[in-house]
Amino acid sequence: MEIKFEHNTFRRRLKSMLKVDFRRMFTSRLFYIITGTCLVIPILILVMTTMMDGSVSVNPQTGEETVMEAFDSTWQIIGTISSEDSAAGMDMLSMCNINLLYFAVAALVCIFTAEDFRSGYVKNLFTVRAKKTDYVISKTLVCFIGGAFMMLAFLAGTIIGGVIAGLSFEMTGFGVSQLVMCILSKMLLTAVFVPIYLLMSVIAKQKLWLSILLSMMTGMLLFMMIPMLSPLDAAFMNVILCLCGGALFSIGLGAVSNHILKKTSLV
Repeated sequence: MEIKFEHNTFRRRLKSMLKVDFRRMFTSRLFYIITGTCLVIPILILVMTTMMDGSVSVNPQTGEETVMEAFDSTWQIIGTISSEDSAAGMDMLSMCNINLLYFAVAALVCIFTAEDFRSGYVKNLFTVRAKKTDYVISKTLVCFIGGAFMMLAFLAGTIIGGVIAGLSFEMTGFGVSQLVMCILSKMLLTAVFVPIYLLMSVIAKQKLWLSILLSMMTGMLLFMMIPMLSPLDAAFMNVILCLCGGALFSIGLGAVSNHILKKTSLV
């Protein structure tokens, strides 16, 4: 009787790797801590800025007075409409919004990946059953999904915070469909940042501090493009642009990460 061994195809390997990574992420306390933080942050920002609205702070050295301004609408913490992007300055309100989550995603990717190298999981994985390409694709997809959950948590926190702070939910200059397109664009834009952070993590390996430092520095270079690509009045074209950008970055930087894993040691 002839014995036939089941061929371990790419599809089978990737499916197995995704199952492992999804299980590890969604059973990790780290993921729920970061996601919970994403839920709480907009509540704190909206409530605190509303309470401090109109308060004046004075610079003791120059005597310059700064008046604290709160959000006029709950949706301002999600973004601004296209016509306001170019006029938006670098004040506190323009920085304290959902775009901060792209740095939280960096923490998720870096900690998740550094732990793989620190624990020896990666070395055992590649020795036994997996290829480095499978690892890169799986990590990119799983961290992208994790980032999408973080965006949804922030949106939920925005609604709760707006209710508590008593802010308006009126949509001026955009509608519900455009708000949905905005959130989708920001989710898809995560696929641009995740492969960048994964590349930095692969370079740093078990050195978590280095991977986070490199990720934050690189993320800052692309930070200013986020409001332009995902405004509150986003259209279907914004979704397409973010989707294409995410796909190109994932494929291109994924190939670079794969090459580095092949050419360097795993410790």
